[in-house]
Amino acid sequence: MSAAPVIAIDGPSAAGKGTVAEEVARTLGFHYLDSGALYRLVALAAAREGIDAGDEAKLAAIAARLPARFEGEDIYLEAERVTDAIRSEENSFAASRVAALPAVRRALLDRQRSFRNPPGLVAEGRDMASIVFPDAALKVFLTASPEARAERRYKQLKEKGIAATLAALLQDLRERDARDAARSVAPLKQSPGARLLDTTAMSAAQAANLVVDWYRGANR
Repeated sequence: MSAAPVIAIDGPSAAGKGTVAEEVARTLGFHYLDSGALYRLVALAAAREGIDAGDEAKLAAIAARLPARFEGEDIYLEAERVTDAIRSEENSFAASRVAALPAVRRALLDRQRSFRNPPGLVAEGRDMASIVFPDAALKVFLTASPEARAERRYKQLKEKGIAATLAALLQDLRERDARDAARSVAPLKQSPGARLLDTTAMSAAQAANLVVDWYRGANR
């Protein structure tokens, strides 16, 4: 690994990690890694190749050769822009299953670490602080109540014109939390040394400002 500093932000689905991490990266002039996008890309590529979301060997092979690239806010699978496609509810569910497979996580580990370049990186996901960047300069576990997270996801989907119900989203988030916390490899949990950030009553801007303050305070 290079000596570039890393801010690792972990937490459950729909807690606002992506929005906060992107704002922190912009403020500090750092690179940004949405690790979840890699698992979503594997799930989408597998679905298009007709591979079951539980076929660990074939999914790991896809992860190892994943023909993806990131250009600003756009994400491409081969030549196709899939920024929106990877975030559909169906693909998100499949990605959660894919992310529980040890061979897939191993296949993506070096790829995630390759994003670590000067002047620094803000990486968000489920195991950024514990597995991918254990020497991160700042570790944050960002969370919110299930109800607040479901409400945020509902608003996101509504803005995109996607039909959804709060009750179904809340149930899905709780099931995803249980699945992420119970998996044998890199389970979702607050890493030792990580600062807890509950954003239930916070805006994304407030949360991002707090993370920036923590980072700058630790490096003065």
